[in-house]
Amino acid sequence: MYNDKTFLAIIPARAGSKRLPGKNTLDLAGKPLIAWSIEAGLRSKYIDKVVVSSNDNEILKIASQYKIESIHRPENLSSDIATTFDVIKHTIENTDPYDYIILLQPTSPLRDELHIDESVELLEAKNADAV
Repeated sequence: MYNDKTFLAIIPARAGSKRLPGKNTLDLAGKPLIAWSIEAGLRSKYIDKVVVSSNDNEILKIASQYKIESIHRPENLSSDIATTFDVIKHTIENTDPYDYIILLQPTSPLRDELHIDESVELLEAKNADAV
């Protein structure tokens, strides 16, 4: 929470990458790629809840190891043509309401909690709707 506003972090991580099969569960410096985003979200000062949306049981298992909520995404939202917007909408419809959504792409492992917190502070400082 930041200035009485709540923040939900959504990590969309589907199976089925064609260029790099299983990329979200591949080891990167000792842990699965998705773990970097989960840990950054959990360490943020402002994120109230971290949710993983996936159609992949291995990804959902990793989320459960961190004791965070996971939403099993339907196959129609897990194809190459499914949009991130549709995944976010599905996640919002299947969890509690929050004031803001933070999208944490698992393919950005170098983004950490400091970047997340700075973006929340910038959002407030600029009185913006999005950053």
